[in-house]
Amino acid sequence: MKSSHLTLLAGFSLLFPALFWCVKQTGFDNICYPYPVLVFVPMLFGLQWASFAVPPLLFFVWNPGLFRGDAKVPKRSYWLLGTAIILNLIWFAVCWEWGLHYQGVRYTYTVCAANIVWAVFLGGLFVGLRNREASFKTNLLLHWALFAWLAWYAFPFFGEFL
Repeated sequence: MKSSHLTLLAGFSLLFPALFWCVKQTGFDNICYPYPVLVFVPMLFGLQWASFAVPPLLFFVWNPGLFRGDAKVPKRSYWLLGTAIILNLIWFAVCWEWGLHYQGVRYTYTVCAANIVWAVFLGGLFVGLRNREASFKTNLLLHWALFAWLAWYAFPFFGEFL
């Protein structure tokens, strides 16, 4: 399969986490889809369905070399991962009490644990390939996993919806 087709398929698959929101809307305490900031902020502006296009669009724009079959992982992707992990830690520290109060202990701890698993998994992938020559498929997998985390669990909504 051509690299451009694989990249399109990977990017559009980032729409699937949002299906958890579409299938089961139980308020803002859905563990399967904790309303990540990447999707939630556009929703605040009334762009509910368009907001789900944000993760695939960012995936395509972030590393357009994937369409050409580039194997090299850009350094900016390492920076994005590190920055996102640090900011996600700060997010949890600041919003922890809101999560406990509005979404509950089980939800807050589960979403936190899921973010830790994602961060360790992604960190392991990126560090494991730092000094190795990557293939196109590896590069695609790394970026897909990074944007899947950003589109699914990173920076979850904590608090009361107005």
